[in-house]
Amino acid sequence: MTAQWSSAAEFFHMSGYGFYVWGSYGVALVVMLAEPLLARRRHQQALLQAGRMSDDEPLDKEQA
Repeated sequence: MTAQWSSAAEFFHMSGYGFYVWGSYGVALVVMLAEPLLARRRHQQALLQAGRMSDDEPLDKEQA
C-alpha cells in the first residue's frame, strides 16, 4: 500500500479541498467537546431549579 501524497503539506492541502475538510473536522470536534459540557451545565441548572421549587412548597399540608 502506497501513500497518495508526496508530502505532509500536500496531504493537508487535500487537492484544494483541505480548508473544507479540515474545517469540517474542526467544527465537528468543537461541537463534540462542547455538547457534554453544555449538557452538564443544563443538568446542574435543572437540579438547582428543582431544589428551589421544592423549597417553595410546604412539606406537610397541615403547615400551610
